[in-house]
Amino acid sequence: MGNGGKFIEREQARNLRAQSWTLQAIADELGVAKGSVSVWVRDVDFVPKPRDRGHSNHQPHPLHVKKLAEIERCKAEAEAVVGPLTDRDLRMSILGLYAGAGSKTERSVSMANTNPVLLRCFITWLRCEFEIDESRLRVKLYLHEGLDLDVSMTHWSGLLDIPEEQFRQPYRAVSDPSRRRAKHVHGCATVLYSCTITHRRVMAMIEAITSPFVPSGVAQLAEQGTVNALVAGSSPAPGAMETDSREIGGPFLVFG
Repeated sequence: MGNGGKFIEREQARNLRAQSWTLQAIADELGVAKGSVSVWVRDVDFVPKPRDRGHSNHQPHPLHVKKLAEIERCKAEAEAVVGPLTDRDLRMSILGLYAGAGSKTERSVSMANTNPVLLRCFITWLRCEFEIDESRLRVKLYLHEGLDLDVSMTHWSGLLDIPEEQFRQPYRAVSDPSRRRAKHVHGCATVLYSCTITHRRVMAMIEAITSPFVPSGVAQLAEQGTVNALVAGSSPAPGAMETDSREIGGPFLVFG
């Protein structure tokens, strides 16, 4: 190919580069080496485009499309399996949630979460399951400094239907870039209802659900085994006998 051909290709390459074509795309289009293109266009100003990973910039990635389709399929399957929700369904789901994330300390029923849906479900069930005194409900926010406290209080107050006057002093966390950069815009809310008997009733329900999975006496043995394991880490008292955890059948799961 003569010099005239090279000149034409060089000008074409420069025009394409000005349109933000990549070096490889220009080389493929013109049928020349990528190194030649790099030399021809090195002084051409252009606006970089997002990297092309094998699909059109105007269409989602095939893997992303596949992911979305799979999520929709799972949702459809879940709706078919769950079916219409009943009061019992709500009770059992919230008790399971509380067993994992709720406070086990007596005197109050409380749960903390950043997920507004979960806290909304929790407070809805609490109001339906028990005759609560609304004036004893409290909310405490954990919110990073720099985030809008007023907006967050309005958000949670409306979502939980609890007046802002019943919010406790918030905890304003100081950001530590070395540990975590992501922040929840509205923070983490703790919903608290001070009532010992309500807490006892909730824990009793959880025990009623989990107790069939625990053989008689296992919980007590497991608790004793934990104590023995803690003691084993220190020097035994004079006359004390060491207890092998194998004598009680190894580790146990304690529910509730």
